Amino acid sequence: MQQTKKLTIMAIIPTLLKEMAQEAQTTRKMLAIVPADQFDWQPHPKSMTLRALTGHIAEIPSWVSLVCNTAELDFAKEPYKAPVLNTTDDLMALFEKSYEEGRSELEKADEAILADHWVMRSGEEIYSDQPKSEVLRMCFCQIVHHRAQLGVYLRLLNIPIPGSYGPSADEMGN
Repeated sequence: MQQTKKLTIMAIIPTLLKEMAQEAQTTRKMLAIVPADQFDWQPHPKSMTLRALTGHIAEIPSWVSLVCNTAELDFAKEPYKAPVLNTTDDLMALFEKSYEEGRSELEKADEAILADHWVMRSGEEIYSDQPKSEVLRMCFCQIVHHRAQLGVYLRLLNIPIPGSYGPSADEMGN
């Protein structure tokens, strides 16, 4: 008798939600120690200010909602507006609001939408055209990428850095 292999299809959304929650813990630790009196500091003229970088990190989780509920983002129709941040409390409130919005929409999402394409553009110029599942992963990667930049900024400002995936050198006393 020939046995047939049964293909198991794993739901993607629970995995994304778990990763989102885990990365949020690390992001909170990093954002909570950003000194508001240094918001206008930047390590290089081509670098974002600390305010712009942390504001960007804090708003990325809301992209999850945008991706789940739209087919595209066209900067020519909706120019980017940077969040107004004056205090670390403002920064943390923006992150929590963005995280709650993104998490909530991902929890409600139907797995079938993850195969739909999502486009990021500015008018006719297309920056990205990928399945929503890949765009959501890119959102998470963007948070990690910019959080790493933030770690460099904090190090240059001589602020001890919390660990991300284990203890940092600062936490180890090195």
